[in-house]
Amino acid sequence: MDLADGLLAHPYDVYRRLRDTAPVHRITGPDGTPAWLVTRYDDVKAALADPRLSLDKRQGTAGTYKGFSLPPELDVNLLNMDPPDHTRIRRLVGRAFTPRRVQQLREPIRRTADQLLDALGPHGETDLVASYAAPLPITVICDLLGIPEGDRLDFRQWTDGLTAPDPARPHAAKEAMAAMLGFLTRLLATKRRAPADDLLSALIAVRDEGDRLGEDELMSLAFLILFAGYENTVQLIGNAVLALLQHPDQLAALRKDPERLPAAVEEFARYEGPMLLGMRRFPVEDVTIAGVTIPAGETVWVSLSAADRDPARFPEPDRLDLSRDASGQLALGHGIHYCLGAPLARAETEIALAALLERLPELALGAGELRWRPSLRARGLLALPVRY
Repeated sequence: MDLADGLLAHPYDVYRRLRDTAPVHRITGPDGTPAWLVTRYDDVKAALADPRLSLDKRQGTAGTYKGFSLPPELDVNLLNMDPPDHTRIRRLVGRAFTPRRVQQLREPIRRTADQLLDALGPHGETDLVASYAAPLPITVICDLLGIPEGDRLDFRQWTDGLTAPDPARPHAAKEAMAAMLGFLTRLLATKRRAPADDLLSALIAVRDEGDRLGEDELMSLAFLILFAGYENTVQLIGNAVLALLQHPDQLAALRKDPERLPAAVEEFARYEGPMLLGMRRFPVEDVTIAGVTIPAGETVWVSLSAADRDPARFPEPDRLDLSRDASGQLALGHGIHYCLGAPLARAETEIALAALLERLPELALGAGELRWRPSLRARGLLALPVRY
């Protein structure tokens, strides 16, 4: 099966068929190389926590899919790393990226959401991705890291160029990567000269019994926090708003009882998560999943979206149900590689939706066809036309 064959247009139909007939399936990856796709909830959850399935690209054999081709300065990140290095870096980051810091951001997040809605005015039409779902997490993550306002538009363009490059510009991804690397190099130099009360300054200073982040580790971590902290949250907010507008009964129930928002965010993540596939893994030894033996060194994709639509775990999975107990959804990962920024992504989505419900009581889908991003990585809309 060619992975792009129908998956972009009808992902859940493809995943349903695979779960029923071939839950561990031989596929052709995004770059034409062979890989394995795991689709059932129990298998995906077990694979995410299996230490025999490495994230380290060096464990992949020749001719397997290895993901982004990153410059060395950005490649030493948590998504390419196993213990003990992974454990050491997460421990160091945890000293700077604390729940208390996330809690302190709730008021600024709401203030940013209100400012963006103020700019829209009381009525009209807009692309909610461009005017709200994208600028909100950009502002939050850039404020958190201490990135100047003048650089934030460039950052969004670079990120879009990496996740969904324009086919008409074959070198766009490499150009975006080079631009981001140059930007981060200058930014870290500035933070060293003049530390401030921000996460990047804290990461530069953080130590644990004399241990500290190396130069490439720091650069790679800054890249990961920027990239994942923005990208996942944009999709999560946009997909949640679309799901509500397509399910007016659920929208009405949430307006009636906004206290349900934290639990509703779990269902939004389960129903239409921000990652179409998930993270690739490389077995360090032959591994058997659902009766299929995968040789060491081959690429394994564990599909978070397929797992979260598995009826064996979530009854009637294709139905949005905000009264459902969606705890256990895998949209943000599981195990030691669980998304570091998950608490922040949840807080941003909850606050973004709360502000919309309060301030735009007549919010509805606008005219035009909905178009999803042509990306096997990010599950999100190119635009979300609405009227209000």
